[in-house]
Amino acid sequence: MAVPYICVTCGVQQAPTEGPPAVCPICQDERQYVPPQGQRWTTLAEMEARGYRNRIEEVETGLWGVGTEPGFAIGQRALLLQTPEGNVLWDCISYLDGETVARLRELGRVSAICPSHPHFYGSMVEWARAFGARIYVPEDDLPWVQWREESVIVPWRGRLALAPGVTLVQCGGHFPGSAVLHWRDGAQGRGVLLSGDTIMVAPDRRHVTFMWSYPNWVPLSAAEVRGVLRTLDGLPFDRIYGAWWERVVLSDARTVLERSAARHVARLLALPREPGPASRG
Repeated sequence: MAVPYICVTCGVQQAPTEGPPAVCPICQDERQYVPPQGQRWTTLAEMEARGYRNRIEEVETGLWGVGTEPGFAIGQRALLLQTPEGNVLWDCISYLDGETVARLRELGRVSAICPSHPHFYGSMVEWARAFGARIYVPEDDLPWVQWREESVIVPWRGRLALAPGVTLVQCGGHFPGSAVLHWRDGAQGRGVLLSGDTIMVAPDRRHVTFMWSYPNWVPLSAAEVRGVLRTLDGLPFDRIYGAWWERVVLSDARTVLERSAARHVARLLALPREPGPASRG
């Protein structure tokens, strides 16, 4: 029987096959990696048997985190945004079970699944089928979709309003279609970006960064970073939710973004910077 196998390294589910695929195209790309032990696969049934579960937790009013425990693959958590027009799942994860479906249905109808980029596709077709949702994929990233279920995939480009005050924005950079979700009314009306790792929140939560490959440590160029910032023109936001539970810029996020971008560009171009405390006499 054909089974939709899940890559253990990146967590992306493949189209159903009679046996495990030979390779994961996502991991063979230079932005990701195949571990020294080689390609490994699992399935949702195997994950359930091994005791995986999903943690579902409100992170602010109207916004819920959904992440798998123990951590799996890249370890991102998704975000569920509640809207009157239907709830939006930002990014996706690999694991899905009946308990998760029941809990999220209690929070309202999931109408849209919006992955920021191919590394966070997870088991998005399984999720779309479970909730009767559509998957919004930037046209530029369609070649990376491993399970091409045309009936549930909606291509888009540039900016796309999903609901009043909820807008998908294609930023580019990490992937050509790398995106963020702008939520105008989040952070008590000051505005929120859900950034995946299109804009990566740093561990200190006072900076962000921009990379072409995170595991292989390849930065974006100065021109690409400036391009990411231009796509956000006119969008107010004071908070950024990155791809992991603890990666959140809680306030003054526009300043954090601009300061971090300037630092990134300065280091790439070897521009002089204001000396830090450690270098002052």
